[in-house]
Amino acid sequence: MPLRSALLAWSLIMSATVAHAQTAPTELLVGCYTGAQCKGIGRYRFDPASGRIDPQPLETIATDNPSWLTLSADGARLFAVNENGPASPDPVGRASSFALGRGHARSRPLSRANTLGDDPAHAALGRDGRYLFVSNYSGAQSPGGSLAVLPVDADGRLGAAVQVLGHRASQADRERQLGPHVHAAAQSPDGRYVFAADLGADKVYAYRYDPARSAERPLQAAATPWLELPAGSGPRHLLFAADGRHAYLTLEMSGEIVVLDHDDGRLRIAQTLALDPGRREGNAAAALHLSADGRFVYASNRGEDNHIAAYAVDPGDGRLRPLQRRASEGRGPREFALAPDGRFVVVANQHSGNLVVIARDPASGELGETVQTLPMVSPSDVKFVAGPSR
Repeated sequence: MPLRSALLAWSLIMSATVAHAQTAPTELLVGCYTGAQCKGIGRYRFDPASGRIDPQPLETIATDNPSWLTLSADGARLFAVNENGPASPDPVGRASSFALGRGHARSRPLSRANTLGDDPAHAALGRDGRYLFVSNYSGAQSPGGSLAVLPVDADGRLGAAVQVLGHRASQADRERQLGPHVHAAAQSPDGRYVFAADLGADKVYAYRYDPARSAERPLQAAATPWLELPAGSGPRHLLFAADGRHAYLTLEMSGEIVVLDHDDGRLRIAQTLALDPGRREGNAAAALHLSADGRFVYASNRGEDNHIAAYAVDPGDGRLRPLQRRASEGRGPREFALAPDGRFVVVANQHSGNLVVIARDPASGELGETVQTLPMVSPSDVKFVAGPSR
């Protein structure tokens, strides 16, 4: 095929793909900290053309304190951590799974499992779908947080935890780091390693993933068992570039983002940037996401800052170039999500109680005007679900 014809064909394919992404049925899941005004996870219609959320939920999925939501690869199963602890009406940390409804179909509860720890704040579904890796944050100093491994069956039901891994706190901050506080886990793209960011330990722990060796103990300490971060920095969320050569990490307590080089289970600090260049006191780094094309990284900063920081990714070495700082239009941007076609970002401002939809330019990566502000009680997490309604 002549070059001109090939380029034309490619252009038509890409145009059709973008057009489909902009018109395909899209829904938005919103978790909250539950109480009298919020009962769990709301499922909402999202218009991919205008970027607006229908204020009337399609349904509310009742579940306690769903602070983090995880979807199966096909979007058919939903997993939520129930961030319960001793002070909660239900004092047991749990994880729940659901058969997710679409359109007018209702969701169905499938299972609920004890995470054998308090205040679970994050969960990652393994790339092979066999386990859910749950981060028990635990507000208490003793015994502190842990990483729990829960088996998942073919139908999405959770089994009893087969492994619980504990760490040693750094105690660099006498108020927040007297005990370990596992905040997130991430699996390397090749599936060989699982990494746990521990805010209380100032470390990212590395584990070999080998269920063939032991299905009841699929995680074993890697040859280089951890990466040490600066004292009092408080690692929070970790994600990998698609090729696995680089990873990105937010440091909650120091309000920074770190670029990590990755090689066969070993992490090395390559770059550290302040989310708020003014470094005001009381900031707290939070959410962290890559654009679908891997060209841009976004991180939220709470406290006095309340901004989304945008960075361009160097395609060679994965380093970040500051691109933009955009106000979150609320207090406490705990989480945010990029729409499937990359044209909008939905920000969950926990403390001001609102969702904010912001336009985004997929080519430049820059965030633009505010499209919609929607009141929402104590939103904890937001996730897009794309694809045909059932």
